[in-house]
Amino acid sequence: MRISTKGRYGLAVMLCIAEKKDESQTVALISKKIGASKIYLEQVFGLLKNARLLQSSKGAQGGYFLTDKPDKITVYDILYATETTLFETTEKSFSGETGYLETTVNQFVWQPLNQSIAESLKSVTLSDLLDKSRKTAGYMFHI
Repeated sequence: MRISTKGRYGLAVMLCIAEKKDESQTVALISKKIGASKIYLEQVFGLLKNARLLQSSKGAQGGYFLTDKPDKITVYDILYATETTLFETTEKSFSGETGYLETTVNQFVWQPLNQSIAESLKSVTLSDLLDKSRKTAGYMFHI
């Protein structure tokens, strides 16, 4: 599976904001933190805001914040908001007299695959990722 830059940055943005629960985060701050173009990230923020995963506030203390708790926002929610092609239905492979093959392939390949991907992405929340990242950050390796 290939996730676009918007999808990867969308996930990174949401994790950065979730990490600082009570503080709104600016595009500039997150841009610097994850090493991404501010102009490009503004597009990602727009997609996440349109999907109602983020809200913004204006003013000196302005920035973006989550619309829900991290344990209520899934990876599926984020990728659905940022990936335009990931969740599209598969185009037809067969035509003419072989239409019955299309039905079979859809029923036994594409639909189960799409369902498995969606279920997997829905099973992981921002909270889960934050917990895992905190555990990973705690390890120190000595050589």
